[in-house]
Amino acid sequence: MAEGGGGARRRAPALLEAARARYESLHISDDVFGESGPDSGGNPFYSTSAASRSSSAASSDEEREPLDPQGRPTASPRPGRAGAGGGRGRRGLERRAAGPSAPRFEDTGGKGRPAGGCRGGAGTRRGGGVGAGAGESRRSVGWLVGVPPETNESARVGIGLTAPGGFEPLGREGPTRKMPPSASAVDFFQLFVPDNVLKNMVVQTNMYAKKFQERFGSDGAWVEVTLTEMKAFLGYMISTSISHCESVLSIWSGGFYSNRSLALVMSQARFEKILKYFHVVAFRSSQTTHGLYKVQPFLDSLQNSFDAAFRPSQTQVLHEPLIDEDPVFIATCTERELRKRKKRKFSLWVRQCSSTGFIIQIYVHLKEGGGPDGLDALKNKPQLHSMVARSLCRNAAGKNYIIFTGPSITSLTLFEEFEKQGIYCCGLLSVRKSDCTGLPLSMLTNPATPPARGQYQIKMKGNMSLICWYNKGHFRFLTNAYSPVQQGVIIKRKSGEIPCPLAVEAFAAHLSYICRYDDKYSKYFISHKPNKTWQQVFWFAISIAINNAYILYKMSDAYHVKRYSRAQFGERLVRELLGLEDASPTH
Repeated sequence: MAEGGGGARRRAPALLEAARARYESLHISDDVFGESGPDSGGNPFYSTSAASRSSSAASSDEEREPLDPQGRPTASPRPGRAGAGGGRGRRGLERRAAGPSAPRFEDTGGKGRPAGGCRGGAGTRRGGGVGAGAGESRRSVGWLVGVPPETNESARVGIGLTAPGGFEPLGREGPTRKMPPSASAVDFFQLFVPDNVLKNMVVQTNMYAKKFQERFGSDGAWVEVTLTEMKAFLGYMISTSISHCESVLSIWSGGFYSNRSLALVMSQARFEKILKYFHVVAFRSSQTTHGLYKVQPFLDSLQNSFDAAFRPSQTQVLHEPLIDEDPVFIATCTERELRKRKKRKFSLWVRQCSSTGFIIQIYVHLKEGGGPDGLDALKNKPQLHSMVARSLCRNAAGKNYIIFTGPSITSLTLFEEFEKQGIYCCGLLSVRKSDCTGLPLSMLTNPATPPARGQYQIKMKGNMSLICWYNKGHFRFLTNAYSPVQQGVIIKRKSGEIPCPLAVEAFAAHLSYICRYDDKYSKYFISHKPNKTWQQVFWFAISIAINNAYILYKMSDAYHVKRYSRAQFGERLVRELLGLEDASPTH
């Protein structure tokens, strides 16, 4: 329910202190923006691949442009905005309110000469700015330099105010169901993969085995699989997410990765038979043309269970999680072996809660086949990624979410489309990787002499703000979720604080949290690498479900009874699926 502004403002100081403390605990540093130096790394927001990260770090030095020096602005989001973000931690940071007067922004014009402030209506550079011709004039129509001078009390949204659309951002994200303190690991897992889903796998596997044998000959060693065996089969596969071995069959090998207690539950021959015939959907229906028809019903069921089990925070991130080959095995491969490895025929995208790390929605894009979502679309990456973003946000309309995006998704057209649906965005721009249609050229070019660190320039068009901020490289942001007059800081490990617009600070905080989540939880993806695409998708989805189950476990009373780490939680889940007796977690 919406609250009055007075109550929200009374709570604002305490909320601000809590948010500030949580944000500072992240130690946001230059590595967020791809700087090179002794305490920084590659930019993690351009791509999940190492090659892309290294190339994007280099590109930040190539994309340089003049930026405006700026004063100390007041914090005043415009009506219809999502405010300063909601929920816990790094959101809702309102900086140093200076009063109702409009701040003054100056345009350096590429030569360090001050130009008119926010009252300049042409939106083009003075002096020797790059791209100041007719083409720039056409692209700059509607873009104003700085910030419109109109600010009033009705345009202010204090921390804690319910944002437009009825979203209640004050820490209300989390599980929708209260689990008892005695809940086990398998109880949390079965919030997403319940017995009825496993029973369907049993039926479909037996159907496929029967049809296969009718066509290719009888298999005398085959016996129909049961629910207990299906759980054990999943347990064996999940065990490879804890003990990373190149083959799940290593459990029975007697070697370094063998596990006698697990091997006694089922014979290797029986496991291999179930693996041979395992199916989620045995047969294609006459109406089905989707390439993932063998796993799509499971993905739909998983999505419904995610929606039912968890209420996300207001701030979310669209990105590709780290699901590449296990780095341990890549490090031991020769260059020739790496070239022989088949590339995945799909890409996996997620919409993720930036407060908890819970993955809200999964989207799988097949890289083969023609049509708007096949190889033809891959030739136009921004178009493809915009399609992915629309699919991921299909159920987010009208909920006033703030979505953070990387350069391949960020575009003016997409953000304006989302704004009409009640979805607000904040995205990093790249001249090479983003769709820059409709953006002024003067904001996309770089000067020969870079400005001082922390300086930035802003242009506005309606509710949309285009920010160019300098920090050992030029970084451009497009947002309609944060007012450009709100001030923030980037915290350096050694040099203290660097001033920036709040949108930049929020982007750094939320994306850094997700990157830390990826670094930690991508280690627990199932190592088994089948040849068939639908099976690869299935095991990735199971891995995501287990990570989500652990997040719910940590937010429940059960976590305070036995504080399992992620590895211990996985071990408990494997043993419970295999029907083994409880064992004390390893410390």
